Formats: sequence, structure tokens, C-alpha cells
Amino acid sequence: MSSWLPVAKAILPYVSDIISVAKPVFTHRKGNNPANQIEILQEQVEQLQTATLQNTHDIKALAEQFKTALPALEKEIWDAHTKAGRAQLISVVALIVALLASVIAVIALVR
Repeated sequence: MSSWLPVAKAILPYVSDIISVAKPVFTHRKGNNPANQIEILQEQVEQLQTATLQNTHDIKALAEQFKTALPALEKEIWDAHTKAGRAQLISVVALIVALLASVIAVIALVR
């Protein structure tokens, strides 16, 4: 369960930036004359280009953080797998000991 926390901590600082850049606030249309519409379209294209550039930088930063977080996650997974294997071995040994104790108790009661 704790293996996803480093990833969440790495992503959370960028979520608001990504959302604010991914949804740019476009200039409102203030008239229907063609010159005004061309200016508005140029502003909107500039806003989209800025948003795209910011998204690119944010994605690169997230990719770098994933590069550093991924080995830590793999180590956590490996450690959890090792612990689960040890727990399974201990439970099998405990089961064998319990069965031996039951057999010994039955033999002791029969004699």
C-alpha cells in the first residue's frame, strides 16, 4: 500500500499547474468585425502555444520524477515480495509443527 505514496507525492505538486495550463482561458469575442476576429484568433493561438509549451515542460519534469521514483517502487515491490515469501515459509513451518504436535498428542492419548 505504501509503494504508491512516492508517486503520489511526486505528482501532486504539478496537478494544479497541469489543469490550469491544460484549460486555458481564451479571450472572449468582442465583436463580429473580421479584423477583431483575426486578432482574437491570433491571441488564442498564442495561448494554445504557451499552454502546449508549459505542458511539455511539466511532462518532462514528471518524466524525470518518475525515473527517480520507479526504482524506489521496484525496490518496495521486491521487498514486499520477499516479506510475503518469508511469511509463507513461516506459516508452512508453523503448520508442520502444529500437525506434528497433533500427531504426538494423538499417539500420547492412544498409549
